[in-house]
Amino acid sequence: MKAVCWHGSNDVRVDNVPDPKILNPRDAIIRITSTAICGSDLHLYDGYIPTMQSGDILGHEFMGEVVEVGSEVKRVKVGSRVVVPFTIACGNCFFCQRDLWSLCDNTNPNAWMLEKMYGHSPSGLFGYSHMMGGYAGGQAEYARVPHADVGLLEIPEGLTDEQVLFLTDIFPTGYMAAENCNIQPGDTIAVWGCGPVGQFAIRSAFMLGAERVIAIDRFPERLQMAREAGAEIINYEEMDSGEALKEMTGGRGPDACIDAVGMEAHGTDALAIFDGIKQTFRIETDRPMVLRQAIVACRKGGTVSVPGVYGGFIDNVPIGAVVNKALTIKSGQTHVHRYLKPLLQRILNGDIDPTFVITHRLPLTEAPHGYEIFKHKRENCIKVVLKP
Repeated sequence: MKAVCWHGSNDVRVDNVPDPKILNPRDAIIRITSTAICGSDLHLYDGYIPTMQSGDILGHEFMGEVVEVGSEVKRVKVGSRVVVPFTIACGNCFFCQRDLWSLCDNTNPNAWMLEKMYGHSPSGLFGYSHMMGGYAGGQAEYARVPHADVGLLEIPEGLTDEQVLFLTDIFPTGYMAAENCNIQPGDTIAVWGCGPVGQFAIRSAFMLGAERVIAIDRFPERLQMAREAGAEIINYEEMDSGEALKEMTGGRGPDACIDAVGMEAHGTDALAIFDGIKQTFRIETDRPMVLRQAIVACRKGGTVSVPGVYGGFIDNVPIGAVVNKALTIKSGQTHVHRYLKPLLQRILNGDIDPTFVITHRLPLTEAPHGYEIFKHKRENCIKVVLKP
């Protein structure tokens, strides 16, 4: 089959690789009908996530048709049309039983790698390095899905791939980011980053009752998309976002702040430049300027929600502001399984049409071009869907 494979920093290729096979009686094989490039994939593309190996298959946002099932798969049938959560969960461990699916104890066979760094390991992830399990991803023609009865969500007739594809990651991720803000009537939510996750966080904040959402970015097409959702906007290259947020909130600050950017944030001040240098030379693993801004901008007693990916260690985080302003910080890989059915119902109800975020549709063979335009924000690219 054809698959998008990682061969080093800024080097992805569409290779011919062996078809996946059933390895465990709880597996299913999916013929992929739609897949997508995620902002998190750019961290792999840029070489900032360790334990990648040449030839690894990328991709964790994918869906398709079940073509084979293992002997112990009972709920999912051959021919079912399904979406696949990017987090892999067993359904039976302490964490799965508590609806904390991305913390599953049993799906990362390389947990020891992360235990050295984090103390404990989260769940395995599709297409996201060997420290996250080494699972082949879904930017391919076929994929093996472990624990098929636990993860796969069957899609009802009448919905297109593009309406439901983002249930695999970015819609639940944006929704969980907003839910973590504990939004109350009248609240103002600030969202740093108007990429795909930020766009879903903006719309989710409104769905959950926010009165105002303020979106912060520098790319006009992303800010325009946020404005179309009802958000007020700040272009941080044209004004100081912290001062602007103070002015827009009467000096109090937003009730909650969402960092939908993560480890490859950009900034305009000297500290941001220094972060870039430190990351380049691996003195610091992540660039945390957005996290700093969100902590400082958030009102006293507020919440900082972090759906943006951070991988390791960061410098100069204003922990004093966290403590002395009594802030709550909530984060985590998304518990996708928790949100599949509720958000599918949101789509069926017409509360949201997730296709709004798609700007580019490409065949799988053009994935390298898709990565380039997505990384460099060319052609007004916000979200790329690939068709195997």
